[in-house]
Amino acid sequence: MKKTNLLFIILLPLVMLSCSKWLDIQPESEIDRSVLFSTEDGFKEALIGIYTRCAKDDLYGKELTIGTPEVLAQNYAMTSNDALRYQQTLLFKYTDGNFITRKDNIWKGLYNGIVNANLILAEIDGRKQLFRANNYALIKGEALALRAYLHFDALRLFGPAPAVNAKAEAIPYVTSYSNKTTKLSTVSQVLDSVVRDLEQAKELLTVDPIRLKSYIIGYPTVDDTLKNSELHDKSLFLQNRRHRLNYYAVCGLLARTYLYSGDKAKALANAREVIDANKFPWTNATDFLAVDANKKDRILYKELLFAWYIPAMNNTYNNEWFLESNSAMYLDQDEAQAIYEVAGAGGGDMRYTQWFGSVSVGNSYISTILKYRRNTLGDSFAANLHYLVAPAIRLSEIYYIAAECSYQSGPAQAAAYLDQVREHRGIGQKVDISTAAKLRSELLKEYRKEMYAEGQLFYAYKRLNAPITGQQGTSIPASQQIYVWPLPDDEIIYGQR
Repeated sequence: MKKTNLLFIILLPLVMLSCSKWLDIQPESEIDRSVLFSTEDGFKEALIGIYTRCAKDDLYGKELTIGTPEVLAQNYAMTSNDALRYQQTLLFKYTDGNFITRKDNIWKGLYNGIVNANLILAEIDGRKQLFRANNYALIKGEALALRAYLHFDALRLFGPAPAVNAKAEAIPYVTSYSNKTTKLSTVSQVLDSVVRDLEQAKELLTVDPIRLKSYIIGYPTVDDTLKNSELHDKSLFLQNRRHRLNYYAVCGLLARTYLYSGDKAKALANAREVIDANKFPWTNATDFLAVDANKKDRILYKELLFAWYIPAMNNTYNNEWFLESNSAMYLDQDEAQAIYEVAGAGGGDMRYTQWFGSVSVGNSYISTILKYRRNTLGDSFAANLHYLVAPAIRLSEIYYIAAECSYQSGPAQAAAYLDQVREHRGIGQKVDISTAAKLRSELLKEYRKEMYAEGQLFYAYKRLNAPITGQQGTSIPASQQIYVWPLPDDEIIYGQR
């Protein structure tokens, strides 16, 4: 209890930061830090504290998963009464007060997590003697990966895509726990820093238990802490690697980052490392379609390289955001069927049948979103846990990256990567990517189908500087006024330009 209280002392001021200087963060007293980081358990608690912070509603607990980026990607319809206050965001009105509040809270939350990662990194090298076996490498590797992950998403929101303007000033890349303001880095400088942190994290995480042959990726059970006999430590810290930035998640994040920066060779190499490891199994159709509530897996859990654990997900997502009516976020049924091409190749697409429900509203039907709906409120550990995570990096995205990066040298192999995902979703028809334009079109359609309500589609449009596909067949031209969010006013004032 004492250690938890100390962690709270350090984290709380970061959560309650004044809005006047976004990056002017005062370190806590050296006494508090020295006590917290006097044991290995203190470092573990500090690391878990970052994941917990990132799973709050202002970040990946809601906003960056099902919230603002999905609204901007035109993935929802909403009624004019606008109960959740996103109508102006849907229209790209970045001067709207509700958008500004959410946007500024996202910025503050991302840098909150970054500062706490830097706190760990500032202390860990001088205290190697505290750690058993490989725990030093695991904790430092994850802290570096978290710092990179959060900066990368800040860049994808607040800076232009590198294909548009790699030399533009974007965001600060903060690498020290200090009260000094960090100057803005250019897009390319931020990406270089992200890659540097991730490559170092990957090297450290070569000792990750998830790479052991005995570490089997499956559905969680209460016996998971005893499953892997090769581990020196039977604790959840080593066992529960699926909800953390493990070795394969870092490979996936490197593939995502290299693709964003335009380095397709390195993106493909990291994607292939995940694919060739054969560590993450495709979800069986019997699990995806299961009638038994304790066995049904809508989230395709085993395919997740990394996910945010969100205990409050059911209430936030299903009782506020995705209601079985048109009073929150939904899709017109015709729109949902068009997205999943139900009248054509997608006639058997299980994503459509399992992620959407049909509700009569007046003289028409709407599609309600069931993707995160739990089928049971019972005590089954396995049934509950895989309904309490928000996907962060999927196996299917790795295949999409491999397809895009291998197309020029091997179009047939690229098609095979796409078809493998499609086959596991119930689509038997082979994809037509006979031209580069068709490849882009099919990739964007797959991103929308596969990662619906996961926050990734907006970034795909932005990276490619592609028009956003709106509803009712509309097309919204690519625009930097849409794709680059305004920095918080106080960061413009206080940042060193």
